[in-house]
Order: sequence, then structure tokens, then C-alpha cells
Amino acid sequence: MSWSRRTLVASALWASLLAGCGFAPVYGPGGGARALRGAIRVADPETEFGFDFVTRFEERIGRPDAARFALDWTLSVKERELAIDDENTITRFNLEGTLAWRLTPLGAEDPVLTGRESSFTSYSATGSTISTLESQQDAEQRLAVILADAVVARLLASDLT
Repeated sequence: MSWSRRTLVASALWASLLAGCGFAPVYGPGGGARALRGAIRVADPETEFGFDFVTRFEERIGRPDAARFALDWTLSVKERELAIDDENTITRFNLEGTLAWRLTPLGAEDPVLTGRESSFTSYSATGSTISTLESQQDAEQRLAVILADAVVARLLASDLT
């Protein structure tokens, strides 16, 4: 059997196995992404980090136009020294973030889903004061995007249709 024929047979086999188990692409017709598009209202941000989180979340799920759910979240971020040079100066920091969230149907009190997402980013403190502040803000924005993507992944993997 030639290489391309093997690939075709293997692809057909995988497709039939996935179809048999009820697999459907999340962004495909009938996938979970369509049911959640514009259906979740995220709690208003109070910080720049929160604004970055909500912005990324809404980029992925859409702005709420017919919201059925409310997403409440709380964040804790710890900054840790990561590297120290021979002059005892800190040259790199880690930002470790944990985001606890709960998804509640509008008008209800009990959540249908809860979760806790954790991740980290780093930034360098070797430049000027301004460049270090810019690096820190960039790391915070990256962390917000990572955590928002993690929450969206959990929501899309759930069965909320």
C-alpha cells in the first residue's frame, strides 16, 4: 500500500471512530461554541487585568447580546522573584495567577459550572524602569489571555447547549 493510500485509510478509520462516539467539532455545525456565542455576561472588570480578561473572553465567546448565563470570577496574582544576578539584583519575575470562576444561569443562585484555572508568565527586570514596567504590564496581559482561554476551553468542553 502506498503512503498516501495508508494515510487515506487511516484518516477514514479515525473519522468513522470519532463519528461513532458522538464527536462533533466544537466550532462546527451543532457544536457547543455556537450555543454559547453571546450567551455569557462576564462580571465587570475593576482593574486593567480584569479588562484584559474580559476583552479576551468576549473575543472568544462574543459580547453578550442574549445572555443566559453570568460568569463571576475572582483573581489572585502572586509575583515571585525568579532570577538574581551576582550583584544581588532581581532580574526576572514570575507572575502566578489563579482565577476562580462560576457560571450561573441568569436569575438563579446555584452555579451550573465552577472552576479554577492557574497559570504563570514571566518578565524581565533588566532594563530601565519604564521598560521593566512595560514588561510587567505585558506579562499581566499575557496571563489574562491565558486564563481567559482556559475558562473558554472549559466552557466549550461542557454540555451547556
